[in-house]
Amino acid sequence: MRRRMPLWAGSVVAMTALTGLTVYLAQVGLDEADKLTSAIGLFVGLAGLAVAGYALVANSRDQGPERERPHSPRQKSAGSSSITVEDGTAGIASTIDRAYHVRRHARAADQAGVTRYALPDSAIRPVSEVAAPPRLMNLPRHTGVFVGRDTELAALEAALRGGRDVVVAAVHGLGGVGKSTLAARYAQAQAVRSAGGGPNPVWWITADSPAAVEAGLAGLAVALQPELATALPLKALAQRATAWLAAHENWLLVLDDVVDPADVAPLLDRTPAGQVLMTSRLGEGRHRAGARVLRLDVLGEQEAIELLMRIATHDRPDPGPSGHESLDGAAELVAELGRLPLAIEQAGAYLHQSRLSARAYLDLLRRRPAVMYDRTARGADGERTIARIWRLTLDRLAEVPMAGPLLRILAWYGAEPIPRTLLDDLQVLEGEDARPADVPHALGELAAYNMITLDAETVTVHHLVQAVARTPDPADPHRRPADIDAARDQATTLLNNAIPGRPDHPEGRPTWRTLLPHISALADHTDTGTDTPVSAYLLNETGLFLEDQGAVTRAIDYFQRANIAYERLLGVDHPNTMTSRGNLATAYQTTGDLGRAIPLFEATLADCERVLAVVHPHTLSSRYDLAYAYQEAGDVGRAITLHEVTLADCERVLGGDHPYTMTSRNNLAIACKAAGDLGRAIPLYEATLGDSERVLGGDHPDTLTSRYNLATAYYSARDLRRAIPLYEATLADRERVLGGDHLDTLTSRNDLAYAYREVGDLGRAIPLYEQTLAEFERVLGGDHPETLASRNNLAYAYQAAGDLDRAISLYEATLADRERVLGGDHLDTLTSRNNLATAHYSAGDLGRAIPLLEATLADCERVLGPDHPLTIAVRGNLAALG
Repeated sequence: MRRRMPLWAGSVVAMTALTGLTVYLAQVGLDEADKLTSAIGLFVGLAGLAVAGYALVANSRDQGPERERPHSPRQKSAGSSSITVEDGTAGIASTIDRAYHVRRHARAADQAGVTRYALPDSAIRPVSEVAAPPRLMNLPRHTGVFVGRDTELAALEAALRGGRDVVVAAVHGLGGVGKSTLAARYAQAQAVRSAGGGPNPVWWITADSPAAVEAGLAGLAVALQPELATALPLKALAQRATAWLAAHENWLLVLDDVVDPADVAPLLDRTPAGQVLMTSRLGEGRHRAGARVLRLDVLGEQEAIELLMRIATHDRPDPGPSGHESLDGAAELVAELGRLPLAIEQAGAYLHQSRLSARAYLDLLRRRPAVMYDRTARGADGERTIARIWRLTLDRLAEVPMAGPLLRILAWYGAEPIPRTLLDDLQVLEGEDARPADVPHALGELAAYNMITLDAETVTVHHLVQAVARTPDPADPHRRPADIDAARDQATTLLNNAIPGRPDHPEGRPTWRTLLPHISALADHTDTGTDTPVSAYLLNETGLFLEDQGAVTRAIDYFQRANIAYERLLGVDHPNTMTSRGNLATAYQTTGDLGRAIPLFEATLADCERVLAVVHPHTLSSRYDLAYAYQEAGDVGRAITLHEVTLADCERVLGGDHPYTMTSRNNLAIACKAAGDLGRAIPLYEATLGDSERVLGGDHPDTLTSRYNLATAYYSARDLRRAIPLYEATLADRERVLGGDHLDTLTSRNDLAYAYREVGDLGRAIPLYEQTLAEFERVLGGDHPETLASRNNLAYAYQAAGDLDRAISLYEATLADRERVLGGDHLDTLTSRNNLATAHYSAGDLGRAIPLLEATLADCERVLGPDHPLTIAVRGNLAALG
């Protein structure tokens, strides 16, 4: 304290002198004061200098290094080359001969210290006077191999073109889609232009955290003023860089991988001019920055193939496989990878290192997806694999309930839009802990990070995201095998809950068509070893829908798998097992494969009779199916016998008015008509119709079927006077009761047209055929067997009208479609071949008619046997040509 006395003394002397001078001036006035001013000023100045000099000498004895001693609050030090530090003071301060950066820091619980950094004079220039060095940039090496993206680069150019105000553009998209690569490409082009008036500096900042943003800005400050590198701490450097950006124009700042818009908001708020390009997986929050948003999608197919091949064959002294061999499988590989640039780069680098072809890599990917999605070539960045990039995204979503489980469930569905209603039951599956808002919240967060695409009605997930998300990896907390299995079972249950009750009902067809791609994807990505009773039921019901839609080959695959699952899980005697076996046999029958259908029907019937009652619905259905198969195979005698036994059992056990009894009587009538015994068939039909109207009512679907069947019997008996009115009445009732799009309604319309044609009324027949065909194509699709039959019937009407050009053209198209859809040996295909041959004969083209009939007869005899009605008809046509 004694050493500070001179300082206080000097202050007292100066203040006393000043006070005295003020009093004197007030008394004598300014004129007299002028004469004394110089003398008094000189005296006071000399006295002050003497006291201050003494104080500096005394205080200098206590000065140490730049680090000051601890001091108590409000205590200060001062001098001509020092600074005064009050509590809370920090920053750059200038003294007479140098500048300091001052930083307060803690020493102890109740003390603080001050650190001073000496700065050169140039460091304290206003930022507006600091010019950027020419072509200042720090761009990453993202642009070694770059293909396509011309449209996106042009969109960025347009988005970042502006006047004096700051312009912000944001590129967002799925991790690995190439956001950073695109930004680097754009920034590189701008840096090249910097010498000719383009932006300068062009500065790249990794912006995945506030600390990273601060570090990137500090790097810019040092690049602008290297002398600050050791003079200022990180925060002060970042603040100076921000101030520089605010004071200048014509610069480009790239903020790469922004995780939270709030991390860069303070920077954007303080930059009134310049260009800012942000990239992010997050698609939300950019509106707060006023950004012009560009969503980056995957590459086009040709661009994806080009990228793959350029990386795979780059700088290869020994090309290995020829170019043709290298390209083999390239289109399939980039499709499997979803045309995602990072995945293609990963695959291309591996191909380059291993000298594999694209097809060989694709085979590895399908056999060992967990390994290949996480494997890089030697020398590549091991953290930049598809699996690891997306793991980071899911890490960020770890606190969002349902985000991970929901993505794993969606991974089992197709890449087509997934209806959001499919997820309605997910809360129930998750149990009491799930809240109603969890699913929409999780969907929103996943969409924000571009892991999914979301709209009001649907969810879409990138194919490759799905592939990775459903691939187990014990090392990845988001892909544990048990979680993957649970997600698969939940995905199955959700689909099972969503399918309509009856696969053959028209009102359910739109829902079935929406769900079918996702059922197919689930079936494709699982195997029989993981099937459950729920998945077996889903496969069986889907098979019924596919069969109803004419996709019989796919239906057979589903029926086979459902039957295998039921036998393994429930046993061969379970009703579900027997039902699935019967459905498989029916599908074989539909394709004309009676050699496999009939033994399966026989085995199913034997099991039903052994396990179930004689008149159990499954037993009766099995009898009907087997009898119809016998009938279609031309063995009408066995069919009639089986129907007679079934009818007798039903009348004995259930009575004459039971629906099963009436169905059995109707089926016996059908067999008798097929055998040509119309004298027995028509009374059976009439009795069945009478019973149905009395027991079920005139509008019951079974009654309408009985009326339709009786009309066909009249038609077969050539009693068109009674057949046509009954056809017309049945069509009107079906349109009223079932609707115009019901399959039974369409069938009635087709048969009425057929009846008009038989009586020679082609003026009514052809328009009705044309209307029916258009409706079949609209309701069932062009490949459905009923649609193909309608097309065949219209061709026959054109032939009857003498319009042979249109008839032959339509016959040829129908035959080609039936061969493709049903196969060459199907009964309908053989019929089409016969009809085309007769049309060629009618046109006088025997050179085409006779060889076609000969080939058709040989096929009929081989497939159907010599006594089948179609075989007999073809043989007669060939004989007529002589």
